[in-house]
Amino acid sequence: MSSILKQRVRYAPYLKKLRTAQECVELFSPGQYLGWSGFTGVGAPKAIPTALADHVEANNLQGKYAFNLFVGASAGPEESRWAENSMILRRSPHQVGKPIAQAINDGRTQFFDKHLSMFPQDLTYGYYTREKENDLLDYTIIEATAITEDGSIIPGPAVGATPEMVSVSDKIIIEVNTNTPSFEGLHDIDMPINPPHRPPYPYMTVDQKNGLVSIPVDPSKVVAIVESTERDKVPANTPSDAMSQSIAQHLIEFFEHEVKLGRMPENLHPLQSGIGNIANAVVEGLAASKFKNLNVWTEVLQDSFLDFFESGSLDYATATSIRLTEAGFDKFYENWDSYSKKLCLRSQVVSNSPEIIRRLGVIAMNTPVEVDIYAHANSTNVMGSRMLNGLGGSADFLRNAKLSVMHTPSARPTKTDPTGLSCIVPMCSHVDQTEHDLDIVVTEQGLADLRGLSPKERAKQIIKHAAHPDYRDQLTDYFDRAEFFARKKKSLHEPHILKDAFKMHTNFQENGTMKLSSWD
Repeated sequence: MSSILKQRVRYAPYLKKLRTAQECVELFSPGQYLGWSGFTGVGAPKAIPTALADHVEANNLQGKYAFNLFVGASAGPEESRWAENSMILRRSPHQVGKPIAQAINDGRTQFFDKHLSMFPQDLTYGYYTREKENDLLDYTIIEATAITEDGSIIPGPAVGATPEMVSVSDKIIIEVNTNTPSFEGLHDIDMPINPPHRPPYPYMTVDQKNGLVSIPVDPSKVVAIVESTERDKVPANTPSDAMSQSIAQHLIEFFEHEVKLGRMPENLHPLQSGIGNIANAVVEGLAASKFKNLNVWTEVLQDSFLDFFESGSLDYATATSIRLTEAGFDKFYENWDSYSKKLCLRSQVVSNSPEIIRRLGVIAMNTPVEVDIYAHANSTNVMGSRMLNGLGGSADFLRNAKLSVMHTPSARPTKTDPTGLSCIVPMCSHVDQTEHDLDIVVTEQGLADLRGLSPKERAKQIIKHAAHPDYRDQLTDYFDRAEFFARKKKSLHEPHILKDAFKMHTNFQENGTMKLSSWD
């Protein structure tokens, strides 16, 4: 037992349950239902998943030693290793990484996609364990950075769905990470209360807290304490480029216009931003803009938010995960006293709560795979079938925000076409966000304000302001032809020609380009 572990585990009876990760392998058997802590690649267990993968590889058990795995969102490289070894029978609700996506698309892993605000609650309702005799997760493996005097868990850089998993687990294993500083004081935890008499979450400002800083746990359920020494490994962020900076500039000009007209206060409304180079560019643009005293209510904070704090423009941020690179974490720890006063990590059912998002008037900004001319959006399935990462929390925010923004390149270059795939299409090959959920579509070409517009009016705005010039005439031609066809059929509300609606997609699959020689 390391001296740091003894300091971190302040509940003495747990010290009698110390095991190595290898000694825990015997607790597991194929087909079990497992919960992991973590959210977007940080805060997940590391030692035990690694020991189990070692066991599979050493004994050639690939495909024979597999589990039903539930994590608040994505886990880290350990999940990728499990996927490579065919150790995941079933997975929900969100994942990131080529190995796990490949396992899903190969059919080796059954994946079900779920709104991140709903997943933890549905887990407590027993929806995902209804085939089991005891209706519980067999084990939840939680990464902690400390344990309090009463046995409660202090998480690390992510809260996620851990409170709900703890409440519906038969047994619990706690990995205490002694290579990560204690995050004590940074969390605000809401434990699950099921309907019909569930009280509302009380938060009316981004910095409001209920004061519960750790996750209560029944000590009798804890069967092992394991010391972990692996830090979170987050790949480097994609830097913003000219395209993403152009999108950010269009958005900032729009925000300035909304403030001028009195539809938003001078410090805007709480901001939500997804992950990726466009999201980074928006944060960078806001940090350099004239906007001050901004607040953030979001799911995940990236390295760019540290610069956002340092710019003086950001007053406070709340999320369920701090997804920082190694350099980002080092910077965060070195300036702990400064950042910890401006930051709170919450349960994901709270960070993604539709009611709170609506109450606070959040501005939601997310990136889709594609958007169609009537403002339906696809966030998950490339060409309608190939799962990317999952829905995540985008729909939690977009449906309930005061202002719902989808930002995307107008086209994504491919090996077979320098312009690439058009991100504006006649009809989405899969729909995650409906036309009713989006207010703004913005690309590097411009910004389409869709508020209050009929479908046909939206189509004209999206094609004119958001489509790539190489596809604008083609999309206009489709819309004109669909309108002519629909007029004869007396179905003009949202005109489509079904035999042509996916012709751009099928032409890409057959000929490597979305550019058509003709619609006929």
